[in-house]
Formats: sequence, C-alpha cells, structure tokens
Amino acid sequence: MFGGAAGVSRGDAPIDSKWAMSLGGKHDFSKEFKVGGFANLFYERNSSYYDNGIKDSWELDSPHRPMTPQTTQGNVSGGDFKTALYDITQGKESVKWGGLGAVGAETPNHSINLLYMYTRVAEDTATLAEDTRGKAYFFPGYNVNDPRDLGNQYTTVAPYLRMETLRYAERTTETLQLRGHHTLDLPKTGVRGVLTWLPPEIDWTLSESSATLYEPDKRQFGSVWYAPSYSPGFPPYMPPFTFPATWAQFKPDTNFTMGNFQRTWKSITETSEQASVNIKFPFEQWSKDKGYLKTGFFYDDVKRKYTQSSFSDFNENGLQFNAPFETLWSGVFASQGQIHRITDGPPYVDDDYNGHQIISAWYGMIDLPLTSFLKITGGARFENTDLTIANKPERDATWVPPGGGNLVKLLPGDADVAFSQRDILPALGLTVTPLKQVALRASYSETVARQTFKELTPILQQEFLGGEVFIGNPQLQMSAVKNYDLRADYTPYDGGLISVSYFYKTIKKPIEYVQRNIGFGYTTPENYPEGWLSGYEFEVRQKMGQLWKPLEGLSLGANATLISSEVTLPVSESARFVSIQMPLTKRDMTNAPAYLYSLYGVYDAPTGTQLGLFYTVRGDTLVAGATATDALIPSIYETAYGTLNFTLTQKIGKYVNVGFQAKNLTNTPVQSVYRSQYIGADVLRSSHTNGIDLSLSVAVKIDF
Repeated sequence: MFGGAAGVSRGDAPIDSKWAMSLGGKHDFSKEFKVGGFANLFYERNSSYYDNGIKDSWELDSPHRPMTPQTTQGNVSGGDFKTALYDITQGKESVKWGGLGAVGAETPNHSINLLYMYTRVAEDTATLAEDTRGKAYFFPGYNVNDPRDLGNQYTTVAPYLRMETLRYAERTTETLQLRGHHTLDLPKTGVRGVLTWLPPEIDWTLSESSATLYEPDKRQFGSVWYAPSYSPGFPPYMPPFTFPATWAQFKPDTNFTMGNFQRTWKSITETSEQASVNIKFPFEQWSKDKGYLKTGFFYDDVKRKYTQSSFSDFNENGLQFNAPFETLWSGVFASQGQIHRITDGPPYVDDDYNGHQIISAWYGMIDLPLTSFLKITGGARFENTDLTIANKPERDATWVPPGGGNLVKLLPGDADVAFSQRDILPALGLTVTPLKQVALRASYSETVARQTFKELTPILQQEFLGGEVFIGNPQLQMSAVKNYDLRADYTPYDGGLISVSYFYKTIKKPIEYVQRNIGFGYTTPENYPEGWLSGYEFEVRQKMGQLWKPLEGLSLGANATLISSEVTLPVSESARFVSIQMPLTKRDMTNAPAYLYSLYGVYDAPTGTQLGLFYTVRGDTLVAGATATDALIPSIYETAYGTLNFTLTQKIGKYVNVGFQAKNLTNTPVQSVYRSQYIGADVLRSSHTNGIDLSLSVAVKIDF
C-alpha cells in the first residue's frame, strides 16, 4: 500500500534565501603564454503563493449570446454533468543550486577553453482547484446551506468539485564544452592594393550536454461534493428526511479510465552531442577595409527517453465520505487504506517513447566591403533534419488522432514519427554607413521552425487537475520562414543611440496552438497553410551627462516593438466555423504579442550608490486559437500586463556591497480571456497574481 499524503494541506511559508561565490584568476607564464580559470557556486531557495487564481472553461452556443460553461461527463439536457469553473490556490517552493568551472590557456595565435556547468532545481508545488461557481450559474441565488434549495434537489447538475495536485519535480542540466580558436601563422598573400589574404582563423567546439526531469510520485485527487438535500419521504411508509453532505469519487478523465486518486512516476532524459568547426579567411581589399570568407560545419545529435508509470484506484466505485465542504476528504483518504487498492492496472494506460533528432549543416558566406561605406554579406546554409519517435504504449493506452473526435486505443506504430527534411537557406545583407555615426542595414534570410518532441507526442500533459491539457500531434511539420529586415542606427557619441527597424516575415505551415474538445478541452499544435508577421522596433539609449553635466551618472533608455500578424485557417477548419454560423477564415498568430516595450533608468552616484528602475510591458498575446464543435470555443488571449522592478546597491568600504531589490511592484494580475467578434466583450478565462518579491543582499569582493 502506498503511504503519504493524498492531497493538499496548509502550512507556513519557508524563509527564502540565496548565496553565490565566485573565484577566478590568471597567471602569465610569459608574454606569450597565459593560463586562467574561473569557478562559481550558487544556491537559491524561493517560495510563492497565491489564492486568487481563476481558470474557467466557457463556450458560445450562438452568436452574440452570453457564453455558457463547458460541460463534461454528461450534458445539460440529461441533468447530470460537471462544469470547469475553478478557483485556484497554489503554493510553490523551489531549491536551485549548481556551479560552473572554466579553465583556459592562451598564446598570441591560439586559445583553448574547457567549461563545465551543472544546475539542479527541485520544485514542490501544491495546487487546489475548486469549482463552486458552476452550481451558482445554473441556479441563480443558490443557497448551499438550504436542503430545500432547487440546486440541492438537482444534486447531479454542476455539483461542487475539488481537485488536488501534489507535484514534486527535479530538473538537472549538465554541460561539458571544449572550445578552441587558432590563427594560422601564414604570410600574407595576394596583390597589394587589390586583395590581400590575411592569416586564416579556425574555431571549433565540442560539447556534450544532458537535461533530465524526474517527477517521483505526482499525486492527484479528485472528489465531488453533494450538499445536504431534503426528501419529502414516501408517506405513509417513510417520514421526510435530509440526505447528509457527502463526498464521492470524481474520476477526472472522460472515459473514467483513471481513478479519483492517481500517483504517477515520470522521467524524461535528453542528451545532446554537438560539434562545430568554422574556418575564416580574412582579407583586406582595395579600400583597405577588411572582409572575410567563411565556411563551417555543425552537427547535433539529440536523444530523448520518456517513461511513465501510473498507479490508481482504477476499479473502485461508489466510495463516499460524509462531511461538510470545508473538510478535505484527501486528509483522511490515506487512513482509509484498508478499503483502497492502488495498482498499476488494469487498465494499463501508460505510453513511453524514445525520440532521436539529428541536425547536420554546413554553410558558406562572404563579408565583402565594396567601399569604405558599403558592405555586402551573403551566403547559404545547407541543413538536414532527421527526427524519429517510437512509442511503446501499454495495452490499454489511448490517444487522440489528429482531427479525431474522441479517444481511441493506441496501437504500436500508430503515433510514431519518421520525419526527414533537407533545406537550403540563403541569406543576404547590405550595410551602408554614409556617416560615421549612421548605419543603415537591409537583409533577407530564410530559416525554419522545428517541431519539439512535446509537440509531436500524443502524451496527455497536465500540470495539475483542473489546469490546461496539452496533447501533441505526430503529423506536425516544420515551418519555413522568409525574413525581411530594415534597420537604421544613429550613434552620436558613446552612450547615445537612436534606432528604428522594420521586419516582415512570411511563414509556410506555421505551427499554431488550437483548442479542441472531445468531452474535455485541450490544446494541440497544428500546421496552418500560411501566415505573416510584421512590426516596427524603436530603441533609445542616452547617458544624460552628455546633455547636462549635473546629470552625470544617469542613464535612461526605452524600446518598443509594435507587431501585426495573421494566419490563414485550413479549409476544413473554416468549414467547421461555417457549420455553426460563426465564420472564421483568418486570425492572429499565436505567441505574437501586439506590442512589447520597456523603460529603464539607472543612476550611478559618486558615493558608490546605484539606483535602477525597470518597467516592461507585454501586449495582448494569442495563446490558443478558436475551435468549433457543436458550439464556439473562442480564441484565448493573454492580456497585457506590466512589471516594475527596483534595485538599490550601496558600496561600503573597499570590499562590501549591500543591495535591496523589489520585483513586480505593480503586481498586475496575469490574465487570459476569451475573445471573438461573436461574443462582444472579453470573457475572463484565467487570472492570478504573482505577488511582490522583496530581498536584501550582501556581496563581498576581494582582489588578491
């Protein structure tokens, strides 16, 4: 029998702290041979909490009508269904530690460096999601304490739900990298005044890295609560009576495959072996400006292994616990161990997989100054991508086929991936410097956007019960991107910059995140036919002492990006919207904010005091596109929010710095909304605040 807690509990927050230590130096054995090293260790403990979270699921039955809650495990006409209007409380604690070490040797023509880095993060999260607003929606004025209330007579209509998730995760990253740079001691060749070849340069990198995620014993507990209800009895055989308040099992998935208490072990291991070499042939041309020819090779071999083992009270039904809503059934569930059987099946529902991706590429380019004020840069990259995923499903595992309307049995080979693509990616750039302080740039390039393992695998992924569900799409393809860029920079003096740029991108087969509903809602990636993205960027930096001497030490800066985007829906997708009389053929691109901007001010006082104020804002961003089932589920946008941070450091003596930091002073709610031309005003989808973070620090630096 498994032991330990089944659900959440309350307690005091830990004390947050962090420290870091660095040590470095170098030694000159001679004027031509130097050796150096650097080491760093750090430790950080953080915690966070909020109890004002919201995560709601709504849909629209007909245009310009009020939205209604999405329902699961039944339907409104049947009078037996659940809703998903959750109030979220979440506490999180994390511990992060690691280190970095580097050594290197250098001569006038050669350098070699060895670096090792390790980080480990342990994160413990408790999440409570409760749906009490569904009942109030269907029974306005609902009184939970009145057994005669109509809502308590229809006990199976949107009953109270409680979802509890305990998630502990360990993440580690490890990198070992060897790098070298060499200038070949060869004489200059060529024709003086026309083209002179300078000594060639070679740089290379060999690295091996790994990343792991281990979730030992993630626990999820679902329960449904029925309020006290009045029964008139059956005269003359039975007098009137009241049914007591009762907790019952809630099996969250649509097919009731998993029990109401789930314990899951998950492990993801990803390794990468990389190698690259670049050979540069510098030259000096007729105007004595320097350019170069360059070629190189890149290779990356990535392997991923995903394993999961699920345990649950699969076949237990009808368990109850009489208690008021304030009582957590999970708190006594473990002590009822003699009546609970937590097993790995039947049914056997897990799906493991092995993934393998190889990217190899070589390129050639030239940086050619035609005159002292005109330079052209161009080349091409030849890239190969090979990606495979082999699933290993247990006998009762299920999945959602792309475009499918329900869960079906996952058979070996059904969702495997064997993807291969070859690309030629050209690039061309032009730089004009009519004045020393002015640079004008124009460029064109072609790039690709790859699918991730997560986006390709059919695994149902959910951080906590009641949270977002994500399911991959094994048919996902790479996107092809064409980039057009214009940029103008004006640097009147050191510490001053005015920059304006414009960009435009066309994308074939963009990867878009869309919503689906098959009795429960989830998000999945799909390739849309085409899309585009354009925008303007503005940046200003200014050391104010250049303008007025009393402002010496004050630096101000601002940048802003304004973005427009659009994708075209597939014909089959558009047809679904037409079928519900709410046509839609185009929409914004996912993960493309309407704008980004930031402002900052930093003041360095002669007394050793440094003040900093930083404000950043991200505009409305589409995170999941609309979908049409029997109703419309509108697009989900994260709304604009800003973050204000303040820093203060004070130097004390020769070695000590004392600091104060305040993060997220505005504490703006992080919200998402449903948005559509057919619903009028936005409808809240989710909301929470991250809180204000205050910290004090002491730093000591000693030079030997």
